[in-house]
Amino acid sequence: MIRVLIADDHPVVRQGLRTFLEIQEDIDVVGEAADGAEAVELAGALAPDVLLLDLKMPVLDGLGALAELSGRDVRVIVLTSVSDRGDVAPAMRAGAAGFLYKDVDPGALVQAIRAVHGGQVLLAPEAAEAMLAGPADRERDAAGAALTDREREVLRLLAAGRSNREIARELTVAEKTVKTHVSNVLMKLAVQDRTQAALYAVRHGLS
Repeated sequence: MIRVLIADDHPVVRQGLRTFLEIQEDIDVVGEAADGAEAVELAGALAPDVLLLDLKMPVLDGLGALAELSGRDVRVIVLTSVSDRGDVAPAMRAGAAGFLYKDVDPGALVQAIRAVHGGQVLLAPEAAEAMLAGPADRERDAAGAALTDREREVLRLLAAGRSNREIARELTVAEKTVKTHVSNVLMKLAVQDRTQAALYAVRHGLS
């Protein structure tokens, strides 16, 4: 069972999400929070696997909650109605594993919860574009063409949430070799970390 905590300041939204998610055989809604501070508290008390987190909430907003949850063993999906593209990058840098909008198809939301629980990074198409938009994005597009076939394979597995050890086992190579490939991928794409590399893979259909 995937243990899910819902954090949203609108009771109707929380109830709607709970009602739909609880009919899924593999999902258990363990609690609801009406603000970011309560979300952080309940995340500690209830140990959810996945937290659905709104950004605009009283007491402590979503970004503040993400900062408080840093290092906790919970995968966070931002689920927001705010269409400000500038919110995407800060949320992902703060540790979110997914970024979706509230108009997402219910079935797609369930699949997102399962994917993020399985270790993947998942964004709505608009969020992925916002994350990688601008001149730097065009540079990454060109850099992506410079990836070797092996580096593309490593990138695909990285985007699927695999660790270096798991990638090494799947590709039948040494873990040290995988580390080298990952470093080369990050350098060629001019990104700072594995999450940003995964976002590139999602946008370019490599995940």
